[in-house]
Amino acid sequence: MVKEEHEWTIEANSSLFDLKLTEVWAYRDLLVLLVRRDFVSFYKQTILGPLWFFIQPLFTTIIFTFIFGNLAGISTDSLPKPLFYMAGITAWNYFADCLTKTSSVFKDNAAIFGKVYFPRLIMPLSIVVSNLVRFGVQMALFLILMAYYYFSGANFGMSWAICLFPLIVVLMALLGLGAGMIISAMTTKYRDLAFLISFGVQLLMYATTVIYPLSEAIKKYPAYAWIIQYNPMTPIIETFRYGFLGEGSFSWFSLGYATIITLTLLLLGTVVFNKVERNFVDTV
Repeated sequence: MVKEEHEWTIEANSSLFDLKLTEVWAYRDLLVLLVRRDFVSFYKQTILGPLWFFIQPLFTTIIFTFIFGNLAGISTDSLPKPLFYMAGITAWNYFADCLTKTSSVFKDNAAIFGKVYFPRLIMPLSIVVSNLVRFGVQMALFLILMAYYYFSGANFGMSWAICLFPLIVVLMALLGLGAGMIISAMTTKYRDLAFLISFGVQLLMYATTVIYPLSEAIKKYPAYAWIIQYNPMTPIIETFRYGFLGEGSFSWFSLGYATIITLTLLLLGTVVFNKVERNFVDTV
């Protein structure tokens, strides 16, 4: 009789800091299938399908331009209003989608988790990757808008900080992933968080420099500017604008602060996620 060798040993008592990255890599085919599933199922039975990737940020930009740019008269650092808002919306949407969808990963996939074993981290990672596809489409729309205003003679230009773009994307993904895993773990016991997360993300957007520049917030609302400055998404969006449009409040200190907060939340999220995944089926 030939003795069979098992490639993986499933253990309940593993380290809280163990990401099981080796297993995640071994299940990379499952990751691809989950990304494809998310993409297909989200737009299945819709008339316009993937065109919603373009329609959603475009209509949001138009609304923001009309309400905040024209009616409220909020400064956009001398940048064309649609271009200013599109930059903020593109960056914010990726972070918000990662956070919102990751925060319900336990609740949404309880049936699958209870039937078959695979590295649970595959689920939140698939969300981050599938949202990256959407982010790429919206980035293409943003670049088209940039080209339009550039050839129309608008006064803006890319800066050296555009080289930080890969870092910015990674920070947005990891920040949404870390915070989302923490919230997802908490929702296994506190269901109310599932109802509050969408509303909370919308409120958080107004505490981030999506619809106004940081310089305007410091000048007009100095008493509350610290809330915006210490929001880790603020330096990320400001660096994004500074890199692509040449306007924004770039600071190495602020970007370093955002990086530390992101890594801290990711570490904490990993610990909480690994702890809850052991027995969450009994509570969800």
